[in-house]
Amino acid sequence: MQCVICKNGETAPGTTTVTVDRNELTVVLRHVPAEVCRTCGADYLSVEVMARVEKMVEVAADQGTLVEIREFAA
Repeated sequence: MQCVICKNGETAPGTTTVTVDRNELTVVLRHVPAEVCRTCGADYLSVEVMARVEKMVEVAADQGTLVEIREFAA
């Protein structure tokens, strides 16, 4: 797909790092599957991947975690 940020690049399958800050909680997820622009590096997550990210953040919040860094398991 064409990148909506730079309007010049095309995206390709890749991975990205997602950081979520919510109140006192910070979650960093590494190697998250995404479509990544070859020109500017903007990343786009699918609905399914975003749902998994949200679930992982909810679990960390429910456990009272303040900072968590984890690999995104496919």
